[in-house]
Amino acid sequence: MKFMKLGSKPDAFQAEGKAVRYVSSELATDVIINVGEVKFFLHKFPLLSKSNWLQKLVLKATEENDNEICMVDFPGGPKAFEICAKFCYGMTVTLNPYNVVAARCAAEYLEMTEDIDRGNLIFKIEVFLNSSIFRSWKDSIIVLQTAKSLLPWSEDLKIVGRCIDSIASKTSVDPANVTWSYTYNRKLAGPDRIVEDRVKLPVIVESVPKDWWVEDICELDIDLYKRVMIAVKSKGRMDATVIGEALKMYAVRWLPDSVDGLVSDAHAQRNKSLVETIICLLPSDKGVGCSCSFLLKLLKVAILVGADESSREDLVNRISLKLHEASVKDLLIPARSPQITIYNAELVQCILNRFLMHEKSNWDMDVEKNEKETENFVLKLGSLLNVGKLIDGYLAEIARDRNLALSSFIDLARTVPELARPTHDRLYKAIDIYLKEHPSLTKVERKRICGLMVVKKLTMDASMHAAQNERLPLRVVVQVLYFEQVRASAVFRSVNNNSRDASLSTQNTDEECENTAESCRTLEKQMSQMDGKLAKKSSKNSRSSMQLLPSRSRRIFDKLWAVGKVHGDNRSPETSVSSQSPTSMVPVDTKSSGSSSRHRRHSIS
Repeated sequence: MKFMKLGSKPDAFQAEGKAVRYVSSELATDVIINVGEVKFFLHKFPLLSKSNWLQKLVLKATEENDNEICMVDFPGGPKAFEICAKFCYGMTVTLNPYNVVAARCAAEYLEMTEDIDRGNLIFKIEVFLNSSIFRSWKDSIIVLQTAKSLLPWSEDLKIVGRCIDSIASKTSVDPANVTWSYTYNRKLAGPDRIVEDRVKLPVIVESVPKDWWVEDICELDIDLYKRVMIAVKSKGRMDATVIGEALKMYAVRWLPDSVDGLVSDAHAQRNKSLVETIICLLPSDKGVGCSCSFLLKLLKVAILVGADESSREDLVNRISLKLHEASVKDLLIPARSPQITIYNAELVQCILNRFLMHEKSNWDMDVEKNEKETENFVLKLGSLLNVGKLIDGYLAEIARDRNLALSSFIDLARTVPELARPTHDRLYKAIDIYLKEHPSLTKVERKRICGLMVVKKLTMDASMHAAQNERLPLRVVVQVLYFEQVRASAVFRSVNNNSRDASLSTQNTDEECENTAESCRTLEKQMSQMDGKLAKKSSKNSRSSMQLLPSRSRRIFDKLWAVGKVHGDNRSPETSVSSQSPTSMVPVDTKSSGSSSRHRRHSIS
């Protein structure tokens, strides 16, 4: 911390209690100056030789036969006036970042200019500010903090503006050239190392990180912080990711962790202003800078504190560009009155719609520019797949809410493009949870929600679970069993075809047969053994799988298997649950759906 000493005489100021200050001297004092609640008993001559304003006040008091002067609204109060008075007496006084602003404002009030005396207090303080304070990183921040309590004097004297410019300029310096001290508490602890005796490890010189400055300015009040960040951004040399990190650090520093702390009457307005300010300071490039997780947390807080509509809209647009980076936990945004659900599914639906609009717009632009490169396609497909997984996971979470309307669940599920759902296992899990938590659904409603699934896109594990799930409509169970039978038949035919292809490939010319006769016989023997093992294993697996099914599902599967052997190669039924059911080909005994079989179907959701 920088400091500057003025004067050479010993300090002769004495105090009587808290309200009286006087100079210990052989000469009697001849003027009383009131500053706030403190009376200063002083001498006219040293004061009048430095202060133009005191000359005027003393002259006026003499004309009125009064030796007492009142200083109204004196900047910095009694402490700042005492610094100025000591300077007038030539006593030793020390300026530092904590008192220099008050001293500068007090000197301006007293008009201690060069016109009155050469080398006056204003001149000396300005030299100290320009040569030391504004060249120091931490001193500039300290001075800026102290300047707020001295407004509007510090603003009129351009102390605030000069501090902000000093701070912003230093943040833009190449980190390799940063030589001053700064705060950085986010260093990750290195792994523990075992060092043998007399072994010296090389000294590792850590480079200065790009965001070295963000913690120090977190101590500023929101108004000054906003001005500093605007100045930093205006320099045009700061990465958007660093700006985002700075805003995140400030939010963590000042926003309460609890909901009660956010919405408490004592701090609600401050928190609202803070959130709106952080949102307006977000990087102009909406696709970079802040993580999707941070933006969603900011959106939750903005909703809780009642931030204005434009701020929330800005956040929703930014989140929609990075939705593929989010997690299910991030999307669990609490609903607010008059909504009766636990989470705000409508807001997530809005974000998803905007994400899909951006993706379509970007795709159309690439088509116009003929830039359908493989890399771009893979990146976009990856984003879609991530969003598909995200929304299905979110559906599984909100499905537990008994106040969630069926239409809200279906609308959100249908918004996800088919390309984003290569399998329907996660969707099936969400549907199963919804059916479990909403047992009062009618038959029509259960059919509607199950119509979201394409049973052909269920994996074998999900299909086996669905075949035993007593909450699913019978029509769905039939379709699941049918497509599992089709899948098993296809696998079996594929194995047989491969066997025949391998046998045909051994028929070569006579000359080749003579050279490879022994190899061919060996191959044929191995293939015959493989066919026997596969047939035996397939039969064993079929019997084992059938034993796991409930009696009703087993009877249905038996009939489908018989029909599949005759018609499996010639039929191509619809894959959607809402399409024509395979039961149209097989008579089903509806009486077999009684409690004796249904109680053995279960769910693991």
